[in-house]
Amino acid sequence: MPEHISVLLHETLEGLALREADHVFEGTVGLGGHSEEILKQIGAHGVYIGTDEDAQALAKAQVRLAPYAAKKIFALGNFRNLDRVLDDAGYPLVDRVLLDIGLSNLQLEGSGRGFSFKRDEPLLMTFKTAPKEGDLTAYEIVNEWAADSLTDIITGYGEERFAWRIANAIVAARMVKPIETTTELAEVVEKAIPAFARHGRVHPATKTFQAIRIAVNDELGALREGLAKGFERLKPGGRMAVISFHSLEDRIVKEFFKKQGEEGTGTIITKKPLTPGEEELARNPKSRSSKLRIIQKN
Repeated sequence: MPEHISVLLHETLEGLALREADHVFEGTVGLGGHSEEILKQIGAHGVYIGTDEDAQALAKAQVRLAPYAAKKIFALGNFRNLDRVLDDAGYPLVDRVLLDIGLSNLQLEGSGRGFSFKRDEPLLMTFKTAPKEGDLTAYEIVNEWAADSLTDIITGYGEERFAWRIANAIVAARMVKPIETTTELAEVVEKAIPAFARHGRVHPATKTFQAIRIAVNDELGALREGLAKGFERLKPGGRMAVISFHSLEDRIVKEFFKKQGEEGTGTIITKKPLTPGEEELARNPKSRSSKLRIIQKN
């Protein structure tokens, strides 16, 4: 099982300024790294409410967090529905909100759902452990969406300069046979990119895979909804911390926080996003793109 290392753990805990008996919402729980430290700080009289769309991850986190005395409530689902989760739990307002919107190593390397081009897996890319009939998957996007739509998401969500070439290569390949696996998709993308651009530090399929994953899970829509609802459900003086992993997410968080500051509803704690230090980067190179922003509700 791949090791999961919690990103910006010290900075997040310090910025949240947790207190004994706090009520905390976390989405997503992942494998419980941040959650465990939160539970240590809020103690036996605290309340912890966590969501994750990945039932496999949630089950592992529940086992890890079982020894801690705080009241714990877990909900399978996306943090965009945190208002419903909090109402159902009987805690409509909370003291702290943490949104950690990255993939865990378990999902990337051990889920079998096609998040990584390094493994030959079915094209799913959904955070849901068991997608239902009708749920959007990467297979549907890759094999059914028009070239213009593919170009739009690969440009918009992947910030890929060769999006048009990649989209047309996908359409041409699927006319011969459906593209069924991550390996097949990665090969199509790699061949579509000009030779001079294939040998950089980052694999040529990285941005396309990111774009399709974001589209499958409506990650940016979920983030916008989660930010608005999370801030609304904070008690006055409560804090929200958000860990993002690429520029599109960080821009959304930055603009949302800026708006609250301008309207006088929030005080931005992090004037610039906090990023991993040299020690964390050496220990966990995958953390290099992470950014943490924190706001306090007035």
